[in-house]
Amino acid sequence: MSKKVLIVGGVAGGASAAARLRRLDEDAHIVMFERDPYISFANCGLPYYIGGSIQDRSKLLVQTPEAMHKRFNIDVRIQSEVVSIDPVNKKVRVESIEKGSYEESYDALILSPGAKPIRPNLPGIESSKIHMLRNIPDTDKVKAKVAAEGTRSAVVIGGGFIGVEMAENLREAGLEVSLIEAGPQILAPFDTEMSSILAKELDEHGVNLIFSDMVQGFAEVGEQIQVQLASGTVLQSDMVLLAIGVSPDTSFLKDSGLEFGPRGHIVVNERMETTLDQVYAVGDAVEVVDFVNGTKTAIPLAGPANKQGRIAADNVSGLGTTYKGSQGTSIIKVFGVTGASTGNNEKTLQRLGLPYHVIYIHPSSHATYYPGATPISMKLIFDPKGTVLGAQAVGYSGVDKRIDDIATVIRFRGTVTDLTELELSYAPPYSSAKDPVNMAGFAAENILQGLTTVFVPKDLEGRDKNNTILVDVRSEIEHANGHIEGSINIPVDDLRGRLNELDPSKEIWVYCQVGLRGYTASRILQQKGYRVKNLTGGYKTYQMSQFTPKKKDNLTPNVDTAVASKEIAATGAMTEPGTGTGTGTGTETGTGTVTPTVNATAFTANSSTIGAPSSKIETELAPDSVLDACGLCCPGPLIQVKMSMDPLLDGQVLKVTASDPGFYEDIKAWARMSNHTLLQLTKLPTGMIEAYLRKGVIEASASAPTGAGEQVIQTSNASTMVVFSGDLDKAIASFIIANGAASSGKKVTMFFTFWGLNIIRKDEKVHVNKNFIGKMFGAMMPRGSRKLTLSNMNMMGMGSKMIRSLMKSKNISSLEELIQMAIDQGVEIVACQMSMDLMGITREELIDGVGIGGVGYYLGQADQSGHNLFI
Repeated sequence: MSKKVLIVGGVAGGASAAARLRRLDEDAHIVMFERDPYISFANCGLPYYIGGSIQDRSKLLVQTPEAMHKRFNIDVRIQSEVVSIDPVNKKVRVESIEKGSYEESYDALILSPGAKPIRPNLPGIESSKIHMLRNIPDTDKVKAKVAAEGTRSAVVIGGGFIGVEMAENLREAGLEVSLIEAGPQILAPFDTEMSSILAKELDEHGVNLIFSDMVQGFAEVGEQIQVQLASGTVLQSDMVLLAIGVSPDTSFLKDSGLEFGPRGHIVVNERMETTLDQVYAVGDAVEVVDFVNGTKTAIPLAGPANKQGRIAADNVSGLGTTYKGSQGTSIIKVFGVTGASTGNNEKTLQRLGLPYHVIYIHPSSHATYYPGATPISMKLIFDPKGTVLGAQAVGYSGVDKRIDDIATVIRFRGTVTDLTELELSYAPPYSSAKDPVNMAGFAAENILQGLTTVFVPKDLEGRDKNNTILVDVRSEIEHANGHIEGSINIPVDDLRGRLNELDPSKEIWVYCQVGLRGYTASRILQQKGYRVKNLTGGYKTYQMSQFTPKKKDNLTPNVDTAVASKEIAATGAMTEPGTGTGTGTGTETGTGTVTPTVNATAFTANSSTIGAPSSKIETELAPDSVLDACGLCCPGPLIQVKMSMDPLLDGQVLKVTASDPGFYEDIKAWARMSNHTLLQLTKLPTGMIEAYLRKGVIEASASAPTGAGEQVIQTSNASTMVVFSGDLDKAIASFIIANGAASSGKKVTMFFTFWGLNIIRKDEKVHVNKNFIGKMFGAMMPRGSRKLTLSNMNMMGMGSKMIRSLMKSKNISSLEELIQMAIDQGVEIVACQMSMDLMGITREELIDGVGIGGVGYYLGQADQSGHNLFI
């Protein structure tokens, strides 16, 4: 006799169970009840249909009742709600629109009721202007409201996955959007500093973020609705989207005899069996085991629900498959940035009192010399034995596969050493020889092996300033551009020679930009007998921990400009503050002043944008020349820009694409220094940077960006440099500065004297007549740039090899390439005749293109120079 199986609920868990059950048992009588008209739909895709990324509504329907019946011979009963179960007589009561009220018997019952949005009991909560998003009918209502002529603004309540996705998609649809989160951050699976990158992306795209403030009530005002907050703030908009979380939809089971967890979830064992005979439960309504820490939890995600449905069907059929728990692996797109996490975060481990370590790294998505590499910020959490407990990552590209790799290691109870040993696919367009996952393992292993001790940004709050010294080991320029308050600056390359500045009785806390130089400094200090800690992830991680949303002053959208915003969104030309045609918040003026507003505002052309469509801009600006500078590091992009601008006629336009994050600021300064006009500067969703430059400065007009056409202060357009040192690092710095100055249109003269002459010697031996002193100096001194040593950390030549290898891996031009680049740009390279005579160096031993001069020539050039450098 065939087995009769009833399934309550479709979508992920129920539909998966039904399909699996039919494949296992062709003779089973399978009945699926679904109270809505749709049994299986892409609920994760609903926000993207509302925002317009998914255009065809039918693509949301994964399976229809007709198709399900035809393919799997399943009796699908839609608009039929199971209102109670009778486990003693093995029956369920059904309320059906078509059949009315009736009972249905079963041999086995699979419950997949899902979870419902939480609707708090607040004043005004019954307003028709308050929407939720659970199913297709909800989606149709929200979509219609967004498309309505009078809808210009929305308030999203809740900073979880649905709330953030809806905030993004409502913004993409052209609405002014505010997002309210009662807690201090969005996206609870992430720790605060990691979620801040995603919050910043929302902020930069004009979403008004309000943290640590709770909704107290609602009130309709004419055609709009007010949202009243505990802080006294009142927001007024055309619609509200409520997304503060979900609760298990199990009220119809309260008298069934089922056991429930503390939050109302159905208790099941590893075979998805409930406490009732032949009753199984799956999906968002069940309590599961946290795979990492072993405690009971609830994780409402589609992936686990699908797997649980399959396992329940297996056990109905007698296969005995088990579900080992959920680790909460999840991912989200926030405009151009991706965030993903797996396992436990710090908050969970702290709540449970479990010991752990944490490291941060900031690698590139793939080999930096291949175009398009973008940074990833990664966080790895592991226990004192090295077992991986969790990971989080945020970036433009490659985030998903890194978290999936680590999720797999967690599933097999793997360690950080396993991460170091993973052999992952590599080619320059996809990764690096040492994948970011490997790098995370290396950094964690260093801690477990006692090679370094780390601290995190929040530790700075409790730092004992009387017994610790905070040291920034970055360069002086980096320190001047921003540093942690209370830190002193000792660059890592100078550290060995400045140990006397550090009190050995105090603990030394070091930091650099991303953690690598800090690690090097900590190793030096530790081996010199100091107690030392390194800021894992460096200053970049510190900055992540300091994010606060921009304050928006006006919370009522302007009617006319909000309409314009919707029209722009409808054409696919949604732009951020400061675009030529769009609307948004936080206008960036040419002087760098930020004026935050919530009203959509009209912007002039020729200012910076975020995420504007490249094809539209290109059509409007019609570049005369195009430059791809992706993969180049500073000063490479600027040099290429200069070489591309030189042949252009005044008024012609150059379009530049670069991947170096620093290019966004560099090109602004370069345009000012070289007297060209920056027409458009765009950060693309991929992390690439696009710039449009017009050769020459346009006159100030209403259409020019702030700062364009300003009076140019005339200064000498020349630069001179005395290169005294023959150290490799100083030679590299000299030619980087020289190339940068030359690319800005300056006349550059480099005067090489004494040891600096070795930089411009030929590599090969040149047979010339010399006296004894000349031969002695020639034998002792390095012959040419390839033989130069570092001023510090040379380590018998290993240091110079390491710095050259690092430059190559980062796609930075070698010293020899920088020298040739300078010559090609017209940099005048002059060797000091007196020094040549003293050191026995002849003209024949110098590279081609070098002139000979004395101090008088140098002084003459310096007199005409705007500035002079001595290296």
